[in-house]
Amino acid sequence: MATITVPVKRKVNLRRAFIPYLYLLPAFVVLGVITFYPLIYQVIISFTDFQTKDLLLGLNSPKLNHIQFKNYIDIITGGLPVQNFDFFRVLTYNFWWAITNVMVHVPAGVLIAVLMNVKGIWFKRLYRAIYVLPVVIPPIVVGTIWRNIFDEQYGAMNQALTATSQLFGNIDPVKIRWLFEYKPPIPWLLPNGPLPLAYYAMMIANFWLGWPFMVLVATGALQSIPKELYEAASIDGASRTFQFWNITVPLIRPAMIPAAMYGFTMSFNLFNFVYFMSGGGPARTTEILVTFAYDLVRNLRLYGAAGAFSVIIFFVVLSIFLITNRITRATESYSES
Repeated sequence: MATITVPVKRKVNLRRAFIPYLYLLPAFVVLGVITFYPLIYQVIISFTDFQTKDLLLGLNSPKLNHIQFKNYIDIITGGLPVQNFDFFRVLTYNFWWAITNVMVHVPAGVLIAVLMNVKGIWFKRLYRAIYVLPVVIPPIVVGTIWRNIFDEQYGAMNQALTATSQLFGNIDPVKIRWLFEYKPPIPWLLPNGPLPLAYYAMMIANFWLGWPFMVLVATGALQSIPKELYEAASIDGASRTFQFWNITVPLIRPAMIPAAMYGFTMSFNLFNFVYFMSGGGPARTTEILVTFAYDLVRNLRLYGAAGAFSVIIFFVVLSIFLITNRITRATESYSES
């Protein structure tokens, strides 16, 4: 009997172990078709000169040439047939764009969350509902609206500056070319590439888009801080400033650091907003990596070079993830920490 029951139990255990994978099989098939196949195809064409001539037959096209690492070398060395392109300048600007956005969003989000957490503020729930609105609006809509706001002729920003200047006796209308002025206001701020006025206009617009998420995270973190800590600190004579830096900041740091890293990653790849607000201009000075990769496909039809560029972006983002994950320990369990 023992020799009969043991194989039966093994079959039952194998069947039970196989059932979860059977349920996951449809998801794996869908992911394979819409995610993994395009990724693998993209890597393959990155080693070719894939262009419009090869679209019909794809990898079977007789005109398709395998050029090994030429696309990667051309990207790194600036050998692509593109005007005003310097890979390291775009990469530097992309990092600067993401870092400066996070440096503005996180402190503003924490400050506003702390102010909203003060007792006695009227309509607190209404305020919290209003500042969630930018989170739910698509970046493409935000980019288009703010592009109109910074319009040279009819934009609301220039009209507001005109109305303000008229209060001081200036009768001439203000016509600042926010998105098209090439001369940088601060030439030395980024040595290997000037930051045009469009960068600052985009910073203002993206600030409106990005700070509400940080407020939400900071508000949730503040709600978890025991009030007894503040009461004990007040009894000991600690000022509000001391309480903020020695109680609030240390206790919300575990929530804000991963949020800051998430904000950095989102800003680093904020394609819709950048493309529809500035289009990478003027003269590609506000181009980020993903918008340039899209431009290689849309305007130049260099699919092979765009595939190589996307692979480079993948490894850049992967490096950012590994570094930030190492710093924040975001994926560690409590038993590992």
